[in-house]
Amino acid sequence: MKRYEIYRHIRRKALVYGLPVGLFALMMLSVIASLLVIIFSFGVGVILSAVLWNLGLYASLGRLNQNPQLLNYQRVFPKMISNKKISGLNYED
Repeated sequence: MKRYEIYRHIRRKALVYGLPVGLFALMMLSVIASLLVIIFSFGVGVILSAVLWNLGLYASLGRLNQNPQLLNYQRVFPKMISNKKISGLNYED
């Protein structure tokens, strides 16, 4: 009888097939698009290229999940934008 391990770190990060939910959704969009391409233009080269594309995408998304600093975007805009004049006066004392 097959035993399944309970995934206890659901609050830390939810993973589906080793990918976060957003990256898994991107992977499923790619799989559905490649299935549509295979259905409407059937050919051995198309099937092989779609399988290789999906395997490469899964490997790259898995590597991106392991090394999130590869896409380290820094904030371009500040957290808060205000028209308040900056002065040395402190009104809260």
